[in-house]
Formats: sequence, C-alpha cells, structure tokens
Amino acid sequence: MPARTQTAASATAPTRRRRAQDAAESPQARADNALRWLREHASKKTRDGLARYAIPNENALGVAMKDIQSLAKELGRDHALAGALWDAGVYEARLLAAYVDDPASVTAAQMDAWCRDFDNWAVCDTLCFVLFDRTAHAWRKVEQWSSRRDEIQKRAAFALLASLALHGRLADDAQYAKGLALVEREAGDERNFVRKGVSWALRSIGRHAASHADALALARRLAASDDASARWIGKDALRDLAKTRVTAKKVVASTRRRSAD
Repeated sequence: MPARTQTAASATAPTRRRRAQDAAESPQARADNALRWLREHASKKTRDGLARYAIPNENALGVAMKDIQSLAKELGRDHALAGALWDAGVYEARLLAAYVDDPASVTAAQMDAWCRDFDNWAVCDTLCFVLFDRTAHAWRKVEQWSSRRDEIQKRAAFALLASLALHGRLADDAQYAKGLALVEREAGDERNFVRKGVSWALRSIGRHAASHADALALARRLAASDDASARWIGKDALRDLAKTRVTAKKVVASTRRRSAD
C-alpha cells in the first residue's frame, strides 16, 4: 500500500471505530454524547452574540457553526440520531440534526413536524439549505408552506425555494416559473422574515440563466408597486439581479455540477 494511502487509512481508523461504537448505543445515548460535546465547546460570548442576528438564545448553548459542522463530520449520517437531537429542543442540537440526518430517510410528515417547530430564521434556513432541499418532498413543501400563517413556517417555503434554485434542484424551467408565481403572490406579506425569504427566493431563481429575464422583470414590477412590502422586495432583488446578469449561466452550471457530485 502506498505511504499516502496508509496515512489516510490510519487517520480515519479512529473515526471508524468511534462510529462503530456509537452505532451500538441507542439514538438517545448518542444524542446525549453529542450534547455533552456541544456544551464543552460552548461559550457565553457566542451565546450572547446570537441576539445581534435576531436569534433567540433561551434554548442556545453558544457553539460556533464551524464547531457544529466539525462534529457533524465526525458523526456522519444518522437519521435516528437526528431525530433525538431535534427532540432535545436545543438550538445547536437542531442545527446539528440538519447536518447528520439522511435526506433519503426524511419523510414528508417529518418535514411538516419540524417546520411547525421552527422558532427562528437560522434553524429554518439551515434545515432548508442543507437537508430539506435534498429530499424527494421539497417542491411539494414549497407549495404547501407558502400559504402558512406562521411567519417562520411561511419563510421556510421561500428559504426552501431559494435553496432548490441555488443548488440547481428545481426539476425544470416550469418549476422556476411556478416559483416566480409564488414570489409574486406572497410579495405583499410585510412581515420581516417572510419578505426577506421571498426576496432570497426571487434572487436565487434569477441566477438560473433561463429564468433571469423573468426574475428581473418581476423584480421591476414589484419595485414599482404601491405595496410597501412588494416594493422593498423588488428593489432588494434588483440590486442583486443586475449584478448576476452576465454570470447567470456560469453560476447555474456550477451549481448543477455540485448537485451532481
């Protein structure tokens, strides 16, 4: 065996042994171990800093995202563990659940249940961006959640739509067009987290080369609207879409390559 391969094998052996040991434990025991690790890597400064980003910290420990992602890599995909982490109700544990859950094992009922638990934009966006948009139920949830009354649950529809568009996971140009129709329909919602989610979805769809002109036209219509929320969304999107006009094809090609990996 070449020396380089030996080094790689020896480096991953402890991780493999650890995963094998963890697999013998119950999901709750594995979740307890992960929570213990998170507490050991928490800081008051990080916890207090969440307020600057409009993230409630009552159920937070104060763990940096880079540390959560590092732990997720060690743990690997584990659907049962993700469920136990989510049920803990701890902010960082729910972020960790997004990274360790297996998209192929996520059900539509689970997505609905977790969406109902969303109590801040950060958990909502993370779940949509790294987990939900990889499931077979993603588009259906965009359509269903876009009519939700709760502010964060409704944001989830557009965070998920934005994630699908950015990662090149919308099925075809028709779904991009349907996404724009949802954006236009809900642009009048004046609630902060909804309108920012709607703007994110519009800007993300505009990065798809075939949809860029339509997204730009919609942004211009919204920017000229008499409705304050729609006008804000339109102007916010215009600032970004004008910059992506030349690079739209390049952006979409790169996201599609990444999604195929």
